Amino acid sequence: MPDDRTARWGRAGLRKLGVIVAGATLVGLSPATAMTADAATTTTTATTTTTAAADTDPRAGLGAGWLNAQQASSGLDLLAHKDKPDGFVQTSNPGNLSYANSDMAFSGDYAFVGNFNGFNVYDVSTPANPVLTTSVVCPGGQGDMSVYGNLLFMSVEETRGRLDCGTQGASGTVNPDRFRGVRIFDVSDITKPVQVAAVQTCRGSHTHTLVTGKDDPDNVYVYVSGTAGVRSGAELAGCANTAATDPNTSLWRIEVIRVPLAAPQNAAVVNAPRLFADRETGAIDGLQNTPPTAQHPSGSSWSPRPVTNHCHDITAYPAIGLAAAACAGNGILLDISDPANPVRLDEVSDPNFAYWHSATLNNDGTKVVFTDEWGGGTGARCRPTDQPSWGANAIYDIVDGKLTFRSYYKLPVSQTNQENCVAHNGSLVPVPGRDIMVQAWYQGGISVFDFTDSADPREIAYFDRGPVSATSLVTGGFWSGYYYNGHIYGSEIARGFDSFSLTPTQYLDQAEIDAAATATLDRFNAQHQPKLIWPASFEVVRARYAQALRADTMKKNTADNVKKFVDRAERFKDGPQKHAAVAQLRAVANQLDTSDTAQAALAQALRDLADALD
Repeated sequence: MPDDRTARWGRAGLRKLGVIVAGATLVGLSPATAMTADAATTTTTATTTTTAAADTDPRAGLGAGWLNAQQASSGLDLLAHKDKPDGFVQTSNPGNLSYANSDMAFSGDYAFVGNFNGFNVYDVSTPANPVLTTSVVCPGGQGDMSVYGNLLFMSVEETRGRLDCGTQGASGTVNPDRFRGVRIFDVSDITKPVQVAAVQTCRGSHTHTLVTGKDDPDNVYVYVSGTAGVRSGAELAGCANTAATDPNTSLWRIEVIRVPLAAPQNAAVVNAPRLFADRETGAIDGLQNTPPTAQHPSGSSWSPRPVTNHCHDITAYPAIGLAAAACAGNGILLDISDPANPVRLDEVSDPNFAYWHSATLNNDGTKVVFTDEWGGGTGARCRPTDQPSWGANAIYDIVDGKLTFRSYYKLPVSQTNQENCVAHNGSLVPVPGRDIMVQAWYQGGISVFDFTDSADPREIAYFDRGPVSATSLVTGGFWSGYYYNGHIYGSEIARGFDSFSLTPTQYLDQAEIDAAATATLDRFNAQHQPKLIWPASFEVVRARYAQALRADTMKKNTADNVKKFVDRAERFKDGPQKHAAVAQLRAVANQLDTSDTAQAALAQALRDLADALD
């Protein structure tokens, strides 16, 4: 195992943290003193790391409170917060998971926010003022959302779920009214969602993934990841909680639902692929079936247990025919060119990972960020004694179709024992030329980090609140943090819904923020990853220019000429001098040294813009 995989909270991490603090803002506390890298001091033992730098991070020591906790941020501006509406919160116990906010999906001007008790729809056409449009009470947990056209998909896992969305529950071991699987709603009238299908599955749906195929435009497929116990065959025919020697067992598989877009009421399970089978023997339990050691490397019990008899989350990238699956004890790479019949290409394991939880690919499809949900999401796993390889991201390059480990990334500031904190759901921030991800860390807040160099990821922005309670761990924090059409949105388990804007720092230029906003989408589901495309624009040129300046490889006169001619072209793009301005864009592109990566990207952006204006 490479040494960097077991590194402590060492000076390299503190160096990054020290410079991050310089741009931070803090609400409710006295301003912290910025600390340079050279000022950081570290004392490391076998089990504990203490640091003077940690005390200077504004996230350290934030005051607690359910709806009035102190806040700290750097590079993110909180535009709006909306408390959870009535019917989706228990005020006497805000950490009650029966009312927890969960995953999100986006379509047009709307954000769909899942909840264990149903879902809420917000109009986010004005991100600084999200408006609650629709609330649907429909219990069953965990309420993960996806949207496609006029169809909304919802995961249902708990035994209280009912076919009719009733709140009375479904008692007994076998109940004909019970529903566990994927609900499908027609949301063509956003104010009146109508359930049009409810596809039952043997382990319910903890999460689900939409998958589309270029050769099958009439259908959308749903990969169902069920993590709960197998229901009785008397309740749903064909379900079997049996050993791997039974070819019909409901374990060691996912389920694939085909949804005819013209007739979603006919949605049905069409396959149950054995993604974990041994390639040589065909044994369906061919991957990790026991934890790698008797105890977690921390010395505690495994929590959850990394046993691969299911997937927790699968992220599909149909444009490149790949999916990355996080499957309890393994990270898996899949070929999804035939959506109904996914095929495993590669698999990896990690002795530090307690539970492979989710995955995000970069836009080029050359990297995967896998998350480890050590503690199951309800445990404090960002304490000073927790190493950065535990409950973290593991970043892999995809090399010749194989997953190759490069590094870990973990929230670079410790949290308290009163804060559930571990890596959780995130998405790409579409800055051209960089791999940037925004990610939720439960009560660790939201972290934005750059993994362009997959061996050296670095935080570039954050937002955090203090714990829900100062005296005990009350489950809360961000379930998801996603970028959508120029803004970041957060689903906060105990508190509600947040919208943010990125702000410039030494790590992210305003031009890059503006360019990211040009990669617009009609809809967004984090687990149905789209190919991001930036139309030729002045914003993209200026982003590439900022990156070339940051690389410090351009000659000064060349840099001055680029700025001058780009500004001139923008002034003259609609006037009689447009053709001369376009010619100057092409001419200045030829002045750049295209043997340098940053200048080559800038030159291409200049030529693309000239072609678009011509």
